[in-house]
Amino acid sequence: MARYTSMEFLKYLVFEVHPIEILFNYDRYKHLDNEQAWMIIESAKLLADQEMFPYFKEMDQTPATYDGKGGVRTHPQIKRIIQLAAEQNWIGGAAKFEHGGMQLPEMIFNSAHHIFQSANNSTQGYLGLSTGSADLITSFGNAEQIATYVPPIYEGRWQGTMALTEPQAGSSLSDIVTSAAETNQGYYKIKGQKIFISGGQHDGVDNFVHLTLARIEGAPVGVKGISLFIIPKYTPEVDGSMRYNDVYCAGDFQKMGQRVYATTHLSFGDNDDCRGFLVGEPNKGLTYMFQMMNGARISVGQCAASVAMAAYQASLQYCMERPQGRTAGEKDPSKPPTLIINHADVQRMLQTQKAIAEGSLSLAMECNKLYDLVHASEGEEKDTHLLLLEILTPIVKTYPSEQGSRAASLAIQTLGGYGFTTDFPVQQLYRDLKIMSLYEGTTGIQSLDLLGRKVTINNGKALQLLLAAINETIDKAKLNVELKASADRLSKELNDMKKVLLHLNQYAIKGEIERYLSDATVFMEMASYLVIAWQWLKMANVAKEKIEAEDFKTNSKSFYEGKIHTMHFYFKYELPHAAACAETLINTSTLTNLQNLEMFF
Repeated sequence: MARYTSMEFLKYLVFEVHPIEILFNYDRYKHLDNEQAWMIIESAKLLADQEMFPYFKEMDQTPATYDGKGGVRTHPQIKRIIQLAAEQNWIGGAAKFEHGGMQLPEMIFNSAHHIFQSANNSTQGYLGLSTGSADLITSFGNAEQIATYVPPIYEGRWQGTMALTEPQAGSSLSDIVTSAAETNQGYYKIKGQKIFISGGQHDGVDNFVHLTLARIEGAPVGVKGISLFIIPKYTPEVDGSMRYNDVYCAGDFQKMGQRVYATTHLSFGDNDDCRGFLVGEPNKGLTYMFQMMNGARISVGQCAASVAMAAYQASLQYCMERPQGRTAGEKDPSKPPTLIINHADVQRMLQTQKAIAEGSLSLAMECNKLYDLVHASEGEEKDTHLLLLEILTPIVKTYPSEQGSRAASLAIQTLGGYGFTTDFPVQQLYRDLKIMSLYEGTTGIQSLDLLGRKVTINNGKALQLLLAAINETIDKAKLNVELKASADRLSKELNDMKKVLLHLNQYAIKGEIERYLSDATVFMEMASYLVIAWQWLKMANVAKEKIEAEDFKTNSKSFYEGKIHTMHFYFKYELPHAAACAETLINTSTLTNLQNLEMFF
């Protein structure tokens, strides 16, 4: 079977770069150890090998399809995958014991989901949606809601979704108009429409739990008037029967990628009989939903990294098997063709893919660990981990999504003409990956969040904590002769970013907010290059330690040497882009706030 991920690299991240054993010192995770952690992760690989990866191409060729009757037909394997994943706790495994979970750290749970994402990214989406939905209910729902909706979701019988976007509002949630009219019977009557609802109302499960944002009649305008509701497709009645809840699937969007992943248009209350059950307090819905959205942003970023990893593994395998041409220095045409991996430009493309995919996955694991520490620690320690996670979340969503697409494009290029054909998986991975830069807030929205909120949060404390973490890695690398030049280089780039922020702050101080944020996406790009450089320097530090200690129990010397080599490659070929971004950001000309729109024609 073809490789779609690297278990060696995953083990390196979990136990050496971001050592998971630190978590086992906390009460929340003290029931686990390293050996158990890896056994659990390996069990996910078996499920992916047997039930997910073999259907990857077939599912693309038989996409989810609207049945014309208010439902979506999916590939029959979807139902089996959901059932098997539920049985093996890959929907509810990270939940607390009291909610029926195994209380697994996200480092374990999302390591498994990385494997699923690499094997068949569309199918993993169904599982992740249910996990996030149930987590939201257990966090903010009442005891009855938890007892009613969470067990069937964890059992894989019901599917959780998040219903935010509306036809007229898009990402502007302050403009949603789905309404909720209060009754005296313990529920609200819901009317409205939602679009782009991933995992909505397909034939792989028996029922759906739509976590829906709506506006209670008379609520304040804008985001302060949004409430969160549980809206099941079928409402469980006291007598055990299931009542159709007037939630109609009006269609399924056909997409360029992730074609087996249902993406639906839902209509609520066409017959004035849709019941919604308020979660938590009125008008706090968006605050609640951000828990699921932020978790989804990390998941989307990790998925992008995982798909990029799958594309890299496919192109690497091809390059190790495909002979073509001769090296530039070989003048004898009678000599047999060489494998294309021996060509310098092919190596450049492979190294770029590797640097992006592995760097992105390391950042995702950094965020998974911070998430675990937030939930395991208390007081000032908890606040520190939370602030770091806050500032890294838009970056981990954006860099893998944007640069992962570039990596997958290079995978196609590496295969040449074959890469453009359906005979090989890289074109499908490229198509699947593009949506990642749109899910859960586009790159532009993430960039506004980073520069407009996260950089300034708590008077800049989150940024200070991030810089301190990066500088800690830099200081360690400076102690090693081979790594010192790279450490100095990253230090310089951090100083340049500070200069950029000083330059931009002058606009914020003067109240020129549009000017301050006009190049937020360029700032995101610069910050992302620096954060991934930090991850690569961190990986190089660990690899150097292993080589110097001749500690090759986990991986070979060549494996560790490869990490140091890729770090050097990233610093030579990728990190210089940060300086170009800095130059753009400091340039005082204003070119993206045009008032005369005729200039676009």
